[in-house]
Amino acid sequence: MTSLPPIGIRLLSSLDGTPNSSRTFRYKIFILIFTFLCYTSYHLSRKPISVVKSVLNRNCSLSISDPSVVVNTSSHGNNTKWCDWKPFDQDNAGSLLGSLDLAYLFSYAVGMFISGQVAERVHLRYFLSAGMISSGIMTILFGMGYFWNIHNIAFFIGIQVIGGLVQSSGWPSVVTCVGNWYGKGKRGLIMGIWNSHTSVGNILGSLIAGIFVNTAWGWSFIVPGIIIGTLGILVFFFMVPSPEEVKCELPDQLPATKYTDRATESSDLEYGATNSQSSQTSLISLDKSKEKPISLWRALFIPGVIEFSLCLFFAKLVSYTFLFWLPKYIHEKANYDPEKAADISTLFDVGGIFGGISAGLLSDFTGMRATTCVIMLTLSAPVLYIYNLYGSLSLAHSIGLSMVCGFFVNGPYALITTAVSADLGTHEVLKGNAKALSTVTAIIDGTGSIGAAVGPLLAGVIESSGWNNVFYMLIGSDIMALLLLLRLLYKEISSSLRRS
Repeated sequence: MTSLPPIGIRLLSSLDGTPNSSRTFRYKIFILIFTFLCYTSYHLSRKPISVVKSVLNRNCSLSISDPSVVVNTSSHGNNTKWCDWKPFDQDNAGSLLGSLDLAYLFSYAVGMFISGQVAERVHLRYFLSAGMISSGIMTILFGMGYFWNIHNIAFFIGIQVIGGLVQSSGWPSVVTCVGNWYGKGKRGLIMGIWNSHTSVGNILGSLIAGIFVNTAWGWSFIVPGIIIGTLGILVFFFMVPSPEEVKCELPDQLPATKYTDRATESSDLEYGATNSQSSQTSLISLDKSKEKPISLWRALFIPGVIEFSLCLFFAKLVSYTFLFWLPKYIHEKANYDPEKAADISTLFDVGGIFGGISAGLLSDFTGMRATTCVIMLTLSAPVLYIYNLYGSLSLAHSIGLSMVCGFFVNGPYALITTAVSADLGTHEVLKGNAKALSTVTAIIDGTGSIGAAVGPLLAGVIESSGWNNVFYMLIGSDIMALLLLLRLLYKEISSSLRRS
């Protein structure tokens, strides 16, 4: 049974008398922009911790650089940690900060698998709205730790655990909404542009947190928390997850033209299906009139899900290590103050915007998602090495190399989490069952989120032995991501040669 559209949409629709095709187009644009803003707020609210790390633990003799601030340092002797926020003023501060990342990201990863199943079974508008409002509350509570003068690590870890769980509501929901409204024709380009919400959110989160980081870092969390909570309320009144709810035209879920000549063969070859896999995936075929959510186990048999999930584990490990540690790396390596380091770190995300769009455009043009990822992963390994060597030489080096690094690191990550996930969630073997999209998205991004938890944790442990070792770990992870796609690369090239 189709549910009624939200009250906000019903109010606007009462004033609308345009033809159905025009209404569909306008709703598509609305959903694309609205979901963009929603997930921008998710990343905006999870970014402040990476900026605030620079003041939770720092060298106080170097950090008080404002000449207007008079500090009597003689009473502190050789103690360079007197200005740190307890309990991050000890020698194990790196491990404690890493534990905050670990608590958030592992609970996020676990929550992602749960959210995918829940999102298939409840109305997405309610689910997304509740998740955003809860995320806002958790973000605000973390910031209130400053004003309440809390120095108990259990408080901050507890907030991170709950915050990770509720934040996992976002990705399966917004990808399903966009996948329901847009067909496969130009999905790579559309979702590549749309996926810039990740980088835009990181940029805004860094800038907002940077405003308050040197004065009252609690506001670095409270302001983003208010923003995501407010948008969550708007979602309740205006989000339309599916065209059927407002009697709009359904999108074409067939593959792009390049694959329609030999639909079955190219669909299987595109994501590496063998004959045995095709027989296994026939278990998933469902009558469209009786669509039911599929299990995690059945979703794993969709060709390409396992390979892309494991690839994303390593790709997201690299990306999230930058997300959580880049401002601190710039602060220590280039000796910039925390606010300036936060500003420079946003350039990594600027490069990521162009990387995601370029990956989507290239994959649409070639019809080869795995090949596009392999090309960018191959180039990102030497770029990471060069960035570590020369990124801190000057401001110009920091700006240029941060953008190039973001381009190649975030390109494959953006493509897999958007167009690839949406393609696999509406794969031909599903026989049009739209109920699989959230589950497939959750499997892929949930696996990637485990990598996202491991990366910052390892960085926190390895960082004490030198940043060079952190980058060796990132380069190794990048190579592993590349190797996991070699079978699909071979299948895509073979398919392309046969068609030519």
